[in-house]
Amino acid sequence: MELGLKGHKVAILATDGVEQVELVEPRKALDAAGAVTHLISPKSGTIQAMNHDEKGDELPVDRTLSEAHASEYDALLLPGGVKNPDLLRMDQNAVQFVREFMLSEKPVAAICHGPWMLVEANAVSGRTLTSWPSLKTDIRNAGGQWVDQQVQIDDRLITSRKPDDIPAFSAAIVKQFANKIEERRLDEVSEQSFPASDPPPSPTAIGGEGAARST
Repeated sequence: MELGLKGHKVAILATDGVEQVELVEPRKALDAAGAVTHLISPKSGTIQAMNHDEKGDELPVDRTLSEAHASEYDALLLPGGVKNPDLLRMDQNAVQFVREFMLSEKPVAAICHGPWMLVEANAVSGRTLTSWPSLKTDIRNAGGQWVDQQVQIDDRLITSRKPDDIPAFSAAIVKQFANKIEERRLDEVSEQSFPASDPPPSPTAIGGEGAARST
């Protein structure tokens, strides 16, 4: 796989009850694309992943939420599992972490029950997204449009419905994260080169000595 994310940092926000495959498989795809991924959780040590109703692996936490800052990361992944986002959306630090990614227009991906965090962060109004079907009413009540799609892309937001969608979801986040991170970098370079307070460059400045020559 092309290393389109080489050196870029992706935060993965999760806690106990996360659906294991929804975290592990997209993370593998991101790692293979060259990204640096960190599992971030309110608790240190490990979190208990689930395989549907059965306990899965204990996954090591890379950084606690209190140690991590959205400004350090280029993108965010929100895996699902029922208990995982239900716990996180009651943690104001976790909600604020998600909100900061959305406000800074960094790419965010969420699957299954993961979009609950977007609802809690007041980040779905005016957006089109998908999720596990039971979140449909929550998303609509929060001002979003819910669609039944394998992968839904709304600018910098990528969402999917369920574990069966993971191959398409993983491919989409690798591609979209790389594209959106590059777009954001180019926008920042442009803003630094031509600040809003500066007058636009003259034709001579752009085209050289003869650019403004009259005929």
